Amino acid sequence: MDTVQQLERRRDAVLEQMGSIRSMRSGTVNEQYLKVPHKGRPEPKLCGPYFLLTRKQAGRTVSQRLTSLEQVSTARADIAAHKRFVELCKQFEELTGQLGQLERAAIGGQGKKRRS
Repeated sequence: MDTVQQLERRRDAVLEQMGSIRSMRSGTVNEQYLKVPHKGRPEPKLCGPYFLLTRKQAGRTVSQRLTSLEQVSTARADIAAHKRFVELCKQFEELTGQLGQLERAAIGGQGKKRRS
């Protein structure tokens, strides 16, 4: 069982990691291929991949075309940072809950003294 000080140190470490994230965004990077018909050929030619950043915004799906490989790698890094941030938020919530339980147990153990 962790002590209050251990939980506070772990919680502070989580906050420090959150603060070190400089750039993040939610979403996914998808590859899109387009079927382009060509004159004189029965089958359309498959062109691509074209990269799209897709995310939810105000209940709708929004896509943005990424035009360079630099944009693709930046978007993927930002998405990974967002996933890490969400994971850290869950850890913070869990540690804070444990900390509250320990503090309430310590206060509850010091209840009223009874006369004998």
